[in-house]
Amino acid sequence: MPNWNDVFQEIQDTQNNLKNQSQVLQQLSGNALFTVRAKYLQQLYTYTQRNVIAYYSGYLSKPGVSGSEITDEDKNGFMMAIHKLDRSKGLDLILHTPGGGIAATESISHYLHQMFGNDIRAVVPQICMSAGTMLACSCKSIVLAKHSNLGPTDPHISNIPTLGVIEEFKRAAKEIQKDPYKIAIWEPILRQYRPTFIGQCEDAIKWTEEFVESELINNMLSDEDDKEIKAKDIVKMLMDKKNNKSHGRHLHLDKLRKAGLKTEELEADSNLQDLVLTVHHCYMHALMNTPALKIIENHNGVALIKNIN
Repeated sequence: MPNWNDVFQEIQDTQNNLKNQSQVLQQLSGNALFTVRAKYLQQLYTYTQRNVIAYYSGYLSKPGVSGSEITDEDKNGFMMAIHKLDRSKGLDLILHTPGGGIAATESISHYLHQMFGNDIRAVVPQICMSAGTMLACSCKSIVLAKHSNLGPTDPHISNIPTLGVIEEFKRAAKEIQKDPYKIAIWEPILRQYRPTFIGQCEDAIKWTEEFVESELINNMLSDEDDKEIKAKDIVKMLMDKKNNKSHGRHLHLDKLRKAGLKTEELEADSNLQDLVLTVHHCYMHALMNTPALKIIENHNGVALIKNIN
């Protein structure tokens, strides 16, 4: 399997070869990053005989930049990537994302199911967090490597943890009821919450739980006799603020499998492992060495690339 350095060397060699070509051939061939990436995406498709769409965010190499999260704008990229694909071959959705909006995630999931039915497999080469985890839960199974992880799904509003807000509000109410003098301590904190904010937090929590539970029941757990119970257990684990402690907690394959998610070990198929991780290295090089902030691309090289403004 080509490792990080091997892929980088191949990109450099390809770039040198392109420089030696005539200007017309360079334009036809494209840049080295695209050429090498397209090569391995096509090899992955040839091996699995399943459609491949890679959804990559550059949030690791470009931290704090707006637009790296899941948004409604991404729908255009998925529409472009799906156009002309043989949908009967199903879809392997490669995910690398910090998460994003619940509404956009729900809509993208709905669209993908409209196109491919339930024959969608999530592939997580490294990190898929928050709403990305929700999207993975909507698939029939999730392929993870030993180093891969999903993340908790507790929703945030303007980077404020909704479960934390509800927990804090209940604690304040309890302490003030027990000792009215503590209102002086809590007042500056509670004053920061705008009107209706508590209700927004409660709605976001309920929306997240209902979405993930419904997706699990309708696809991943659809053949299970006790799918409703298992779905609730999975949702509880993913929303468990007390045990997860942080929205950034990395949940690895063993914990995810124990919770009831249907997972596949990437290492169980050495050929698939080689291809998936090589494709992953290609995207990470592209995100690190170009202005690209987000890439949505299929195995035919059809892509929507969003650059930093």
